[in-house]
Amino acid sequence: MVPPGPPPPPASDRPGSHRPGSKRLGSDRLVRRVRAICLALPEVTERLSHGTPTWYVRDKATFVTLWPDGHHDHRFPHLWCAAPPGAQQELVETEPERFFRPPYVGGRGWLGVRLDVQPDWDELAGICHEAYRAVAPRRLVELLDAR
Repeated sequence: MVPPGPPPPPASDRPGSHRPGSKRLGSDRLVRRVRAICLALPEVTERLSHGTPTWYVRDKATFVTLWPDGHHDHRFPHLWCAAPPGAQQELVETEPERFFRPPYVGGRGWLGVRLDVQPDWDELAGICHEAYRAVAPRRLVELLDAR
C-alpha cells in the first residue's frame, strides 16, 4: 500500500520557523536549476500553471511541475513528475523520505520528489528526463537518445 504522502517536514521548514531570507533564495536557485534541466530537452516550453513553474513537451503535455515553496500540506520544495509505470510505487516504498505520491496527479502514477534535502542534481536530471520520456512522442524520445 502506498502511503498517503511524505513524512512531515523538518521543524526548520515548518511555518514560522524558517531561517530569515533562506526560503526565497533557495526557491530562486531551485527554479533556475530545474529550468536548465527541463529546457535542455527537445521542444520543451515553460509557463506558469496554478502559479508555479511547469514544463511542457510541445507546449501541450506537462511533464514536470516545481513547487519551490511547497503546495497545500506539503510545505517544503518539491517536484511533481510524470513517471514510467511502476516507478512511483517502487520509489515511494523504498525511499519514502525522498519520494511521495502527489495529490491530484499521483493516481496517474506521477512521482513527488522532495527537494528539502540536498538534491543530487544528476539524479534529479535523470528523473526529469524519465518524466519527459513518459509523455513525449516517440520521435522526440528518439531525438533525445541520438544526443
